[in-house]
Amino acid sequence: MQFNKVKGVYIVAVIKPFVCIRPNEAVVSKVAALPYDVYNRTEAKREVEKEPLSFLSIDRAETAFSDDVDIYADCVYDKAKSLLEERKNDGTFVSCKTACYYLYELTMEGRTQTGIVAVSSIDDYINGIIKKHENTREEKEIDRIRHVDTCHAQTGPIFLAYRKDKAIADIVTAVKKGTPLYDFVSDDGIGHRIWEVKNEIDIHGIEYGFLQVDCTYIADGHHRAASAVKVGIKRREEHKNYKGDEPFNYFLSVLFPEDELMILPYNRVVKDLNGLSKDEFLEKISKVCKVEKIKTENIENNSPAKKGNITMLLEGEWYLLKFDDKKLNNPVDILDVSILQNEILRPILGIKDPRTDNRIEFIGGIRGNAELEHRVNKDMKVAFSMYPTSIEELLEVADAGLLMPPKSTWFEPKLRSGLFIHQI
Repeated sequence: MQFNKVKGVYIVAVIKPFVCIRPNEAVVSKVAALPYDVYNRTEAKREVEKEPLSFLSIDRAETAFSDDVDIYADCVYDKAKSLLEERKNDGTFVSCKTACYYLYELTMEGRTQTGIVAVSSIDDYINGIIKKHENTREEKEIDRIRHVDTCHAQTGPIFLAYRKDKAIADIVTAVKKGTPLYDFVSDDGIGHRIWEVKNEIDIHGIEYGFLQVDCTYIADGHHRAASAVKVGIKRREEHKNYKGDEPFNYFLSVLFPEDELMILPYNRVVKDLNGLSKDEFLEKISKVCKVEKIKTENIENNSPAKKGNITMLLEGEWYLLKFDDKKLNNPVDILDVSILQNEILRPILGIKDPRTDNRIEFIGGIRGNAELEHRVNKDMKVAFSMYPTSIEELLEVADAGLLMPPKSTWFEPKLRSGLFIHQI
């Protein structure tokens, strides 16, 4: 536990059970949907047409309108609210009567991770007990603020990590010996199993276990977290006499022990060489790293094999870029994504701010090197395949109160939306 010398109290992560709205077991596999921000408008509409019960129809309610309707129009948020109410009334969703925790197990290619579904305190976010590693953009926050505020519900859980705790792990293991509430495999082959934690001893055990945890870390969902907190602050302003235990003081989260998580790389593609010829570009980068040609038959084998290495696709040829170990104390500067930005993207390709420069795009590692090759053949000039940032690197950056470059981590598997709803 952390001791706050100013306030004279110990600081711990507040993780509480909650009254959940969840899908009817008969339709749970149809309702469960990937996060709203995984899709563009066309892809989202296609998914909803394929499965009308998909929670994406609520998360991205513009799918109910023609493309000439602004996705941020009032009618879109009103539609999300009406769809949610309609599905609560028709039995698609059921409302639980008591506050519980849930366990959410995801299995991908034989690897399993199990999170605790709970609500986290917005005060922990405000006070830095919930640690961040990315900046958020206001325009992206506004959309989810309006969605949560209009629906009076948090529908997409925030993916949090915590340093493993034996007492919590023992309870998780014991509960998972029981019969799961849900057990299904989604279209992408991910296994999903969920257990309800309703035994009072287990509930108190989990709550007490987190009292031994100094802090939690946002792994994925920075914008959803920021939006939920801002709605909570707004509700506090609207209810001057709030006590602190109202649902709007908490946000929906799934918490995983850090040793069960896997991060995939977040790769980069760039539209041009900043006015340089291929030979000029190769000459410049050869001054900051060792450059070797790669010859393999399977392009998926062209990914870097260790930290400090980056592979590059340029005009149909793959190269291995080897950066010497740098004696840098800053946990951000030693990240491979930072080295690429500081040594090549900014000084050579002229990409000063990757958040706003439209010459660069980011490709999740789940899509593989084949997607990089596709983009270079289609509309990009050069691609960089990254070695994944480690979970320990993420925790070190967050513990130092620093921020990673944008798109530094890609977590798989993705949490599904619509499985748990927290009414506020």
